Amino acid sequence: MDFADSPDQAVFRGQVEDFFAKNFPAALAMRADEDPFSEEAMGGPATDKATAMKLWRAALVDKGWIAPAWPKEYGGADLSPMEQFILNETIAERNAPRVGVPDVGSTIMVHGTAEQKAEFLPPMVRGESRWCQGYSEPGSGSDLASLQTRAIRDGDDFVINGQKIWTSGAHLANMIFMLVRTDPEAPKHRGITYLLSPMNVPGIEVRPLVQMSDARGFNETFFEDVRVPVKNAVGEINRGWYVGATHLDFERSSIGSAVGQRKMLDTLKDYLIKERDSKSGKTRLGQVDAPRLEFADRYIEATVAKTLSQRVISMQARGLIPNYEASMTKVFATEFSQRIARTSTKLLGLYGGLRDRNSDYSPMKGRWATMYLSSVSATIAGGTSEIQRNVIATRGLGLPRG
Repeated sequence: MDFADSPDQAVFRGQVEDFFAKNFPAALAMRADEDPFSEEAMGGPATDKATAMKLWRAALVDKGWIAPAWPKEYGGADLSPMEQFILNETIAERNAPRVGVPDVGSTIMVHGTAEQKAEFLPPMVRGESRWCQGYSEPGSGSDLASLQTRAIRDGDDFVINGQKIWTSGAHLANMIFMLVRTDPEAPKHRGITYLLSPMNVPGIEVRPLVQMSDARGFNETFFEDVRVPVKNAVGEINRGWYVGATHLDFERSSIGSAVGQRKMLDTLKDYLIKERDSKSGKTRLGQVDAPRLEFADRYIEATVAKTLSQRVISMQARGLIPNYEASMTKVFATEFSQRIARTSTKLLGLYGGLRDRNSDYSPMKGRWATMYLSSVSATIAGGTSEIQRNVIATRGLGLPRG
């Protein structure tokens, strides 16, 4: 694994820094003391953030960095994995919002027809389509191939009936990509088709699932006699399982997550130093040994997280496909987020559990208490830690299946 930039990579890193210096609106950078859930942070109408976001998005589109891995003919920049790594690392270091295209575009790029590419890709680049993923079902989470949402062909349409769950952003999306069962008699991993559908067609109902952190990102999505054109099937009908598993060879090192976690620790450290005890002049970091040493462990783990990300991108740069290495990165990063949340609540004391954003007693407007609750789902979304450990055990260590 090579930690240093090559001469060409150093030149590209300089180009990225220059681009940010000239184009990134200062209004979009999150301040260390800013409430991430405030109207200002969320780009509400009372601020100039909405305008700044439009300018920032337009700059990325002009550069092709809105979809850095895509070919230039579709609005991308055709960047190499290492160039994407450098770009994403800089975005994270600058506290810049992640603006890009949904992963469904990569699947359409590989398996879609020319007509599908012309219809669906340009709106992604322009930011006109917002997608959600219809994969998980109440009885098909980790064992996704057991999904039961049925799609029966009727002439030029599929008629869909069933339910999806944990549909992130479905209440905001205008498009959905989903896996449906089109041949119930086929083996479990066969008979599945990958479909694209608008969300505003008759028969789709979205119900919110409110998390214990009060977040409203997850949803249940119900389909009742929903008609989707057969031409919206991506790839071969009944072979959608393999279409859904497709991803282009674009950077997935999670460097943004690793850098972001270190910056969370920086923010917490700065806050604790700022909030010195008025009598002793000490910070909470200096008052209690156990949390102080625990905080030091978190910083060490932040370096581990970044190193795991660098390992993944180093493999991709050599033309290798990370497998269990990516699972190691995922399970470490998500469990690390939970450890950061636990440490923060210890260091902040009893006030650390307050989540009232309007209370002067809530440290940083309840940011850390909210993180403590929301981090629970991190080890479930995108493949549970148990699944990741199975991959590491069987494919990494060569252990037999139980």
